[in-house]
Amino acid sequence: MTSRLVVVSNRIGDPRKVAAGGLAVALGDALSESGGLWFGWSGKVVAGGARGEGDLHLQPSGKVMLATLDLGSDDHAAYYAGYSNRVLWPVFHYRLDLAQFDDGYFEGYQRVNRLFARKLSTLLKPDDVIWVHDYHLIPLAAELRALGCRQRIGFFLHIPMPPPLVMAAIPAHDMLMRSLFAYDLIGLQSEADVAHFARYVETEAGAERVGGDQYRAFGQQVCARAFPIGIDVDEFQDLAQTPESIETRETLRSQYPLRQLLIGVDRLDYSKGLPQRLRAFHRLLADYPENRNSATLIQVATPTREGVESYEDIRRELEGLSGQINGEYGELDWMPVRYIHRTLARRRLPGLYRAGRVALVTPLRDGMNLVAKEFVAAQDPADPGVLVLSRFAGAAEQMRAALLVNPYDIGATAGAVQRALRMPLSERVERHQALLTGVREHDVHRWRREFLQALQAAERAPG
Repeated sequence: MTSRLVVVSNRIGDPRKVAAGGLAVALGDALSESGGLWFGWSGKVVAGGARGEGDLHLQPSGKVMLATLDLGSDDHAAYYAGYSNRVLWPVFHYRLDLAQFDDGYFEGYQRVNRLFARKLSTLLKPDDVIWVHDYHLIPLAAELRALGCRQRIGFFLHIPMPPPLVMAAIPAHDMLMRSLFAYDLIGLQSEADVAHFARYVETEAGAERVGGDQYRAFGQQVCARAFPIGIDVDEFQDLAQTPESIETRETLRSQYPLRQLLIGVDRLDYSKGLPQRLRAFHRLLADYPENRNSATLIQVATPTREGVESYEDIRRELEGLSGQINGEYGELDWMPVRYIHRTLARRRLPGLYRAGRVALVTPLRDGMNLVAKEFVAAQDPADPGVLVLSRFAGAAEQMRAALLVNPYDIGATAGAVQRALRMPLSERVERHQALLTGVREHDVHRWRREFLQALQAAERAPG
C-alpha cells in the first residue's frame, strides 16, 4: 500500500486553482495519488492578543484534505511577523543589518511550531510520509518526535542557507540547527547551500560526515542534498495560450512597437536587488545613449509584508529612483521606467515575458528564483529574449547559458544589459535552447519525485 503524503507549510495552496501556481499543482498531484493532507496556517489571526489552540478547519479538495489552523494575534506577531520575517528571512538572505533579535520572537516561534505539531499529530497515520516546507517550520519535526511521531519526515528550505558565521549571528542558532537533525532528509536549493550547511554542522556542531550526504550529530543522522526546484513547463506554456496572456502580449507590442522592453517581475523585497537594478538601467541610458527613447523597463514589484519599516523604505527608494530616471531621460512620448506596485494576475505573466527582449532577474541573494525559468519557458524559440541573471540566485547554478552578473556592480550589469539588447539572433536562439532544455529536464515534477524518492530511501532518524 502506498504511504499517504502529508505536506506542511506556513500557508497552503489549493491544487485545483490555476492561480495557485506550479508548486501547488505539483504537490497536489503527489497528494492526490494516494490521498493526502495539506496542513498549514489559515491566514486568519484571532484578535485580542490570544495565544493557544486556535480553530482547526478541515476542507476536502478532491482527494486532498486541506487542514488549516487559526493563530492568535500574539502568536502571529512573534512567530510570523517576528521570528520568521524579522530574523530568519533577513539573516538567511545575508542581511544582518535588517534583523531584529527580539527575545520574545524565538519563544513565539517555538510555541507555534509546538502548536502545529500538536494539531497535526492528531491527523496523522502511522505510515504517513511528512514533507515540511520552509523556514517558518524548522523545529516542526523535533516537536513531532517529542510527541512520539516516528513517520518519515523531510524538510525543504526554499530560501538560501547562509554561511556558518552569518548563521551563527542568530541567537539560539544552535537550537535551530539541532532541530534539523530530527528530520530524515533535508532538501536545499543549491550545492552552495549544501556546502554552507555542511560547514556549519561540522564546525559548530562537530558533526561527522557519514558517506557523501549523511551527517551525524546530536545522536542522530540526517541526509542533506540539493534538490533545485523547477517550474511546470507545460502548465506555464498552457497559460501562455489563455486570452489574458495573449491580450497582454499584443497590448504591449502595440503600445511599444518601436521599443525594446526590459522586464522585471519581483516581490517588493530587499533581497531582490531592485534599487541596484534601477541604478543599472540608469547607467545603461547614461553610458549607452543609443538606448534613449528606445529601451523601456517594465518593473512589476508585487506588494509584500506591507507595514514593515524596511519594506516601506525600499518602496520609497524605488519610487524615487523611477521618478529620477523618468525626469532625467523621459520624453513626451517615452517614459524609460514603468513601475507597477501591485500584483499582476498570473495568467498575464507569460504574455508579459513573451513581449520582453530582456529579463532582469538580479537578486542580491535568492534561493532559486523561478521568474528566470518562467521567462525562458514563455519565449518564442524562433526569436527569444535574453535572460540577465544574478550569480547570487540559486538558478545560476543550472542556468549557465544566461548572462550572469554581479548585481552589486552597477556598471558591469549595465554592460551586460547592453550586450543582451545587441545580441544577434543566432546567439539568442542558442542560449535559449540550452536554457529551455535545462528548465524542462529539471522541472517541478522531477524535483518532487526525486525528493520523495530520497525521503523513502533515507535512514530513519534514531530516537
